[in-house]
Parts: sequence; structure tokens; C-alpha cells
Amino acid sequence: MRIAYQYRLQPTYQQRCQMSRWLEMLRHQYNWLLADRFDWWEMNRCPINACPLVASIAEPREQPNYYSQKRSLVPLKGERPWYKEIHSQVLQDMVGRVDLAFERFIKGDSSGKRSGRPRFKGQNRYRTFTYPQASHDWIKDNRAPHGAERHRVTLPKIGVVKFICHRPLPEGFALKTVSISLKADGWYVTFSLEDKSVPDGSPNHAEHDKPLPEVVPTEANSLGVDAGLEYFIACSDGTTKTPPKFYRQAEKKLAQLQSKRERRPKGSKARRKLNAKIAKLHQRIARQRRQWHFETAGELVDKADVIFVEDLQVANMTRRCQPKTGKGGEFLPSRVSGAEHYGQAAKSGLNKSFADAGIAGFLNEILPYKAAKAGRWVVKVNPAGTSQHCAMCLNRVPKELADRWHDCPQCGASMPRDVNSAVLIKKVGLGHRLTQKREGRKTGEARALSVGCSRSVP
Repeated sequence: MRIAYQYRLQPTYQQRCQMSRWLEMLRHQYNWLLADRFDWWEMNRCPINACPLVASIAEPREQPNYYSQKRSLVPLKGERPWYKEIHSQVLQDMVGRVDLAFERFIKGDSSGKRSGRPRFKGQNRYRTFTYPQASHDWIKDNRAPHGAERHRVTLPKIGVVKFICHRPLPEGFALKTVSISLKADGWYVTFSLEDKSVPDGSPNHAEHDKPLPEVVPTEANSLGVDAGLEYFIACSDGTTKTPPKFYRQAEKKLAQLQSKRERRPKGSKARRKLNAKIAKLHQRIARQRRQWHFETAGELVDKADVIFVEDLQVANMTRRCQPKTGKGGEFLPSRVSGAEHYGQAAKSGLNKSFADAGIAGFLNEILPYKAAKAGRWVVKVNPAGTSQHCAMCLNRVPKELADRWHDCPQCGASMPRDVNSAVLIKKVGLGHRLTQKREGRKTGEARALSVGCSRSVP
């Protein structure tokens, strides 16, 4: 099992200057190695000894890879002696970052999903360097006689640096890597810990002999949760929670700072100070949202042993809408005043609300983590039909996206739309089947689509 603990560093002035200098030198070398990869790719594009379809002006050469670029660090230190100041393994880790970014662009990750074209790191965009081989001997815990704790970490070629240990490191884990990061409010150290005796996904960090318990979901020990924007979560027990909208609350102050920054000359000290204020405000918004997510996940975990959630593809929900054409085939503008068509102008505001709520991070990361740590189950169900049926009689009740209240003409059930969906999510998770009758394209016969669920343990 691999976990990470992050603490705030308290470096001296000389240590801050040295770490900032390291980041700048690593950024320059990262950009140079990435440019070397792109040069070979544009000139050759063929890893075998064959002529490309497009003749290149430059002479053919071997394809740069992780090992060849790592060997180039030796002559680099000869040509530029100031690179000897950086620890050798930190330089090698930078080469590994170049290789990972380029390979994901060319070949994709383990699932075959390719990333976008790697970008060159601009000023202040390279913020982390890593020691890939670390030891617990680097961490020292000096306790003062009066009970105060002073923790220090020994970083090779930097020295002993104090850090604020707001929570103790877990026992039984081996220290694998140490990463130093520069954030808006200062420097942070991240300890990556590993314990091979604990399987991934086990919530018991201290109790290694207790795997995740097998739970049979029932009506009493399960809970359905529907995530959205009107209610961040709506539960099958009728409780709801509205999103706090941290970004919307700080949007006015953020706009004022950005407007003030644009009036300052580029490169001036006043502009740099305003940039720091804007970065700290964004950091505060992100931390507020994350803290609220953890508190909300803790409340859900305390309610039930099995939590049913929708298997949402939030990335598809925030895609740019398709352009619409008029009667004459011309493209309509993004927004027409007084018309039903609003287009991307309205969709951009909806996308901002999705980003402000952070639904994807909550459902895919925070809630599974809290549930696994508490020994609970998170079960994802197919969301198809969960908003178009009645939770009481399972009769189909079509609704538009703007319809926020559920009224069933058959059984008379009346409740908020999201609460109705949460009850349906729970019923689908418990094995109930919903049928959507649709007309076939050719035969005109109705066909039933069953909605199932899949269990997943984080």
C-alpha cells in the first residue's frame, strides 16, 4: 500500500534561495530535454532504420530515451558546473518526468489513454523536485524537555530543514520518496510511504490483519446518494446538502485583484505581489472546498455501511455544446437575447458551477477514500433512467433538465427531483430493475433496457 503525508517546511533564507535556484535550473533542463524529444520526433518519426516518408534536413540520429538523456547529465555538469550543486538523483528524476510526459503523449498510459502534447514549463511553472530514494534516517524528532516537538528532515545537499508535524507518521511504513514543493503560501515536503504487507484499498492502516469486510447490502444498511448542483448531495433518507460555492463567493474579490494587477506594469514588484495574492486566494478556495468534501464524506460514511452513487462521467457533462444552425443553415450565435437558444454562453456558466462544486473529485477520490478508511463500501450504479422514473411505483415520468420537482400522475408521489433520484439509485443498487420502453428504429417494437450496478472498492 502506498500513502503520502504532506507537511509544511520552515526553511531558512539561504535554504529557500537554494531550493528556488534548483527549481529554476531543473526547469531549464526539463525544457531542453523536451525540445530534444520534439526535434527528433519532427525530423525522424520512425524508431527503426528506414527512410521516413518526409525527408528530413537534419542527419538521422538515434531516438532519445530515458537512458540516453540520463547519460547526457554527465557532460552537462562538465559544460555547466553549477549543475553539480543539484543532487544527482534529483536530476535523474527530472529526466524521468520528461520521459513520462512524452511517452503518455505518444503511446498513452497503461489503459491506452493518450495525454495532450507536453508543454514547456514557463517561469514559476516547475514547482516540485523529488528525491527518489529516501530513508527514515532523514527524519529526526527532537523533543524539548517541556514537551514541545521539533521535527527536522535532512535533505542531501540542502541540509537539515524544520517542518511542522501536525500529525504523526504511521508506523510500519517504509519511506520511499521525498518531494519538495513550492506553493502559494510557502514550501512543503511530501513523504511517500509504502507497506507491502497491506493490500491496496485496505482501510486499516494500523491493523494489517483486517481486510475490508464483506457486507451484504440491505434496505437498512444502505444509502443512495445523488450528486448535482441544486443539491450537492441528495440522500435516499430525504436529507439534502447545498453546495457552498466557495469560488462564487470569492469571485468578486478575485476580479478586483485581477483588474488591479492588469493596471500594473509587467515585471514590476507591485504586479508580482498581486500575483501572489491571487494565487493565495485560489489556494484558499481549493482548500475550503476539499475540507468541506471531507466533512461531507464523513457524514455519509457514518450513515450507512453501503453507499450507492451514480457512475457519472463529469468530463462528458462539461463538454462544449454542439453549435446549432438556423433555418437557412447558418450558425446561430452563442446567445440570442429573448430566444430559447442560449448555446455555449450559458453552458460556460454551468461548467463553472460544475468545477466549483468539484463533483468528480468527491465521488471518485474523497468519498471512496473515506469509505475505505472506515471499512465501508462505495457501489457505483448505472445512472440511466434514475431521473426519469418514479421512486415509489417505478413508472416512467419524463422530465426536462429544468424540471426540478417530481410529480407522479400514477401514485401521486411528490418530492424534489434529486431526492427521487437518490431513492431510485438505492433501489437499483439493491437489485431493482428499471425498464425504459423505446420504439425501435425499424420494427417499431418496444425494447426494455435494464439498469444494473457494479461494485467497486477503492
